Amino acid sequence: MITQEFSFMDGENIRIFYYKWSPEDKVKPKGVVQISHGMAEVSGRYERLAEALTAEGYIVYANDHRGHGKTAAGLKNVGYLGDAEGFSWLVKDMRQLSQIVKSEYPILPLYLLGHSMGSFLSQRYVQLYGNDIDGLILSGTNGRQGLILDFGLIIAWMEIKLKGRKTRSKILNSLSFGSYNNSFKPARTGFDWLSRDKKEVDKYIRDEYCGGVFTAGFFYDFFKGLKDIENPSNMALVPKDLPIFIFSGEKDPVGACTKGVLKLIDEYKSLGIKDITYRFYKDGRHEMLNEINRDQVISDLIGWLSLR
Repeated sequence: MITQEFSFMDGENIRIFYYKWSPEDKVKPKGVVQISHGMAEVSGRYERLAEALTAEGYIVYANDHRGHGKTAAGLKNVGYLGDAEGFSWLVKDMRQLSQIVKSEYPILPLYLLGHSMGSFLSQRYVQLYGNDIDGLILSGTNGRQGLILDFGLIIAWMEIKLKGRKTRSKILNSLSFGSYNNSFKPARTGFDWLSRDKKEVDKYIRDEYCGGVFTAGFFYDFFKGLKDIENPSNMALVPKDLPIFIFSGEKDPVGACTKGVLKLIDEYKSLGIKDITYRFYKDGRHEMLNEINRDQVISDLIGWLSLR
């Protein structure tokens, strides 16, 4: 695998860092997979997936989102997306990377893979730019969340008014993630909900760019973005011929242990989207790509790609 690092300037003159992982020269490319990582993590965590994909002939791109990793340009900026409309800018940055991919590989099919927060960004992406890609892959996602988002928006708005957008919101962090470990007691760490693989959990904890408390501005923009996704007129914009693959752990609290994921699948079906495949993995937690059965998960993902 060939690893390269690049960056581009986005519409607000923020430098967005990204990786490009390519097959060895002797391997003929089949397609491109663009990865949108989750909240409080970094794109470099997908290197193992990239190794598997490049071995099968896929080129892989993955950017560090605003407020994350190398794009944040320092720990003090982690968890802060900007002065306004942070969720929208995350999606715009993804689109800009897609356009770079298309300029370099105009003939190859492009697949978008989003995990966790990245899956919600990807849900919004396909509402706005769904015709730009040839398939959508969602990992660790969820469906409609309703009134809880309004509650979160009120708290985030109050914190912004009192302390500013850059204040780190322990309240919203606790309300959003505080219950995720409840099903895994006695918990060894605060992040047991991520994976049954203790080494992967420990690796996440050791990474200073992972797992931090994010800002009130982030939560406000994130909840607002989720409400935009749920808007029926926006849901109707998803291309009806877009192939979709969704996978989740059966014990993933983000997807309400598959209940929320099934709601999303049913909603996509009700919109007339017919090419939907999904896989639920017994006892799996949030990060199926870092779970103890990740080889099977990656094999299923590659199998879906091979059928396109």
